[in-house]
Amino acid sequence: MISFLLCLALLIGGYLVYGKVVENTFGPDDRETPAVKINDGVDYVVLPEWKLFMIQLLNIAGLGPIFGALQGALWGPIVFLWITFGTIFAGAVHDYFSGMMSERNEGASISEIAGIYLGGAMKNVMRVFSVVLLVMVGTVFAVGPAGLIVTLFKQGGHTGIVATTLFWLIIVLVYYFIATFLSIDKIIGKIYPLFGICLIVMALGVAIGIFVNPSYTIPEIWSHFGSMHPSGTPIWSFMFITVACGAISGFHATQSPLMARCMKSEKQGHFVFYGAMVSEGIIALIWAAAGCALYEVTGGLNTGLAAALANGQSAAIYDVCLKTMGGIGTALAMLGVIACPITSGDTAFRSARLVLADWLKLDQKSMKNRLILCIPVLGVGAFLGIGNALGKIDYTIIWRYFSWTNQTLAMIVLWAASMYLFYEKKNYWITAVPATFMSAVSATYFLLGNECLGKLINTKTAEGAIVYNTAVAYPIGILVAALFLGIFLYTIKKRHTQPHYETLHK
Repeated sequence: MISFLLCLALLIGGYLVYGKVVENTFGPDDRETPAVKINDGVDYVVLPEWKLFMIQLLNIAGLGPIFGALQGALWGPIVFLWITFGTIFAGAVHDYFSGMMSERNEGASISEIAGIYLGGAMKNVMRVFSVVLLVMVGTVFAVGPAGLIVTLFKQGGHTGIVATTLFWLIIVLVYYFIATFLSIDKIIGKIYPLFGICLIVMALGVAIGIFVNPSYTIPEIWSHFGSMHPSGTPIWSFMFITVACGAISGFHATQSPLMARCMKSEKQGHFVFYGAMVSEGIIALIWAAAGCALYEVTGGLNTGLAAALANGQSAAIYDVCLKTMGGIGTALAMLGVIACPITSGDTAFRSARLVLADWLKLDQKSMKNRLILCIPVLGVGAFLGIGNALGKIDYTIIWRYFSWTNQTLAMIVLWAASMYLFYEKKNYWITAVPATFMSAVSATYFLLGNECLGKLINTKTAEGAIVYNTAVAYPIGILVAALFLGIFLYTIKKRHTQPHYETLHK
């Protein structure tokens, strides 16, 4: 339990201290923001700071810091370290710069930002990458809530469960269409405070439930400094990819421009962007602690948690709520967990619309132009979601691809931020170091993950257990990270005599 409290204190201290270092490095000023300058009444709307923070938190939270943290807890309390230091030095830095770079470029989507600082080829890659990621996120966060609602009310029988899941999935998708189409202050700006209360109640309820029950003990990092994963899955880089949103997430870079278009002052960025990510880190820490404390450990392995997760992510979340709160507390917590992904799914589809709008140069003040983009984006999401509900598309496969693309996108955004800081003659190492680290994480996982190249280089035992070829993947991952860092350093050295670039407003 001491480990948990220390990590919690570090997260809060990181916001107060390192968050200020990051803010001072960027240097916010009193220039006119896009929300004031452009204000179109749809996507560019000035919102109060507290609403900005609440919307940003709910945009980025979703199932990520809950399901990802529970999955990460399979490795044991060592996951606390990644959640804590990943949030402070990588995730929150990533979120802050993705939001503030957008702020400085008229609220542009992250794909356009990447094009400004990394070139036209990367812009096109990021356009496709971002839209695919956002549709996957929207699908995951439509299927998840539908499954959670079914779990909450415990509809019986396979046929009944499928029918009920489809019903709730359609309801969620209809809401997503409305939230994607209407101006940001009409739906999102009004209901998010209520959802925020549910999210906070859920997190506090789980944390209090662990602390007041003497049968639950959060294990210490120093007593379990190693992997407790029942399948023997390596910590590097699987744990870093699995936790995803609870430490760093490229998905957040697609969400931050939404709030960059609604800020009255650049000085709100520390609270809105860095603060929201630290809050998400705290949520992930609580759920990881629940995964470590609530379930049986056999032979030093988290077998009890593995069994709970084998029943499905909805059932595992419900089980944690039941164990920590029971009765009314469970219903309140489940409401928070349902609201959490819904408030990421709607803005995921909204972000997909805006990325396409920036790409195709379609003015979104026009209702016709918004419909042109909303219908196909939500149509693809509906196809994937219904396919999952009918058992034709595996949810876990969508999640695994989401996790890897998530971290790869974060890597690209951090390199873009490093180039931005170079052009601004500021300390680019604050983003280049986490960019290098995430390059190693993404490259290593790409080699080892079975949904990537793992099936080519990994082997299996006679019993069917996977033997990961870390002897090949680890050195290559490190070499790829070193290569990317070398390319960055070579590029800035080459451009040192001509540090000029075109911004969208010039």
